[in-house]
Amino acid sequence: MLTIHDIAVWDTGERIDLIVPEVDGERSFTEPGAVVSGDIDGSSLIVAPGLADPHVHFRDPGQLDKETMVTGSAAAAAGGYTRVLIMPNTLPAADGRDINVQDVVDGGKELREVGAYNTLDYLQRYEQLHNVKLPVRYDLSVCASLGRAGKLPSRPEDYARFMDSTECSSHSDNAESKTGGSSDNPVSEHPLRAVTDDGSAITNEILDAVLADSKATGLPVLEHCEHHDSGAINDGAVSRKLGIAGIPAETELAIVDRDIEAARRTGAHIHFQHVSTAGAFDAVRKAKAEGLPITCETAPHYLALCDEDILKYGAMAKMNPPLRSEADRRATVAAIADGTVDMIATDHAPHTAAEKAGDLVDAPNGIIGLECAYGVCRKVLVEGGAISDERLIELMALAPERLMGHTPTDVAMLLNTSSKCATKRTLDLSKVEHPEYVDLTLIDTHNEWTVDSAKFHSKGRNTPFDGWKLTGRPMATIIGSKLVFSRLPDSPTSKHDSSRVV
Repeated sequence: MLTIHDIAVWDTGERIDLIVPEVDGERSFTEPGAVVSGDIDGSSLIVAPGLADPHVHFRDPGQLDKETMVTGSAAAAAGGYTRVLIMPNTLPAADGRDINVQDVVDGGKELREVGAYNTLDYLQRYEQLHNVKLPVRYDLSVCASLGRAGKLPSRPEDYARFMDSTECSSHSDNAESKTGGSSDNPVSEHPLRAVTDDGSAITNEILDAVLADSKATGLPVLEHCEHHDSGAINDGAVSRKLGIAGIPAETELAIVDRDIEAARRTGAHIHFQHVSTAGAFDAVRKAKAEGLPITCETAPHYLALCDEDILKYGAMAKMNPPLRSEADRRATVAAIADGTVDMIATDHAPHTAAEKAGDLVDAPNGIIGLECAYGVCRKVLVEGGAISDERLIELMALAPERLMGHTPTDVAMLLNTSSKCATKRTLDLSKVEHPEYVDLTLIDTHNEWTVDSAKFHSKGRNTPFDGWKLTGRPMATIIGSKLVFSRLPDSPTSKHDSSRVV
């Protein structure tokens, strides 16, 4: 049992004693010297709902040299995440179709060896097939097109079996859907929550069909709102200086404008992924004012970096959409501040060191983000004065959970009130109703640390944030009221300051 004294509730500021009854013996891990039991001073900590990421690539199956479900899940837990949404650009692509017996390339053999008949089946039954327990909850997304080729829409008759009949929609009133509960059924534990061709925009040819299926199934469409046939980095002074073909900002706006019109025409919910340009934010802002079913996310790297940083970081700062201009970066922060952006997602995209060490033009797009996202976002947004600590939790925990059809843990509700109490109270997670649904992150907003990618739990090391000095870090992750990850020290990094805003 772990008792944390004088911890602050993230949104009310009330100071409580928190009792975590046990460590999850099947899925927990810790960093060296971390505390997992006993009594500790939590005066430097806040307790918040678990972080959630609606946009991760775990490369499993098909590219296990880059990441696996095991290493990706460990990275998530170490970053304070209790739930992630896995993108379908796996090998084979997660479109719901069964693989052929002869299909032994591009991950097909890998699936056959463990007894899975397609990628969605493999991912839903991953823990059973590999006899492991993963330290993060995860949901799945399905390809918008067959094979992610953009030619034909994926077919609901192929993927409906992977949707829990009571939990397949974010509009479900089922209590377990709202709380993120688990069961012995892999479908209800890891259901489909979205449709996307992430990595590519949905093509004009199939867009209307995909949106029609989205409305019929209740699955939102997650759109990679960017398309280009040439170019490697943002079109601008940096691309011209390096002599590299550029990608104009208009490539993002073109998809955003097209899809806003489609949402207006069909009423389908479209969620724009990793928005990065001022023009796109303006379009989203106007669409929301019109009341259209549009939501959007951005990523830590678009908040913290611009295309000028490519001169320093090279391929470690190459992604798609590319890092944009400094003006676009400022517009991204402004879109967070005014509420245009609904949530922050990492777009965690691991690659091998050899791939990223190559030529900038030929290096693959993407960076990892799960293990430093909170600190990077807090540095730019909270320390930069754009938003509060509370708003950051809303962006990184509450909104992503709701997009995935879950209700985040409400700490104040567990205490049976949203108001402060004159006498310090104790929240014993073993005594709450349905402790199996309680997911929490313990964060030290004053913890000063330096990003060291060599110590990451992810297989990936491809981050431009290596060596960055940050303040604020998730210190423990709790899933189902059990401790799954800890880096809690024997003593806090800072004592409670009564003037501190929590």
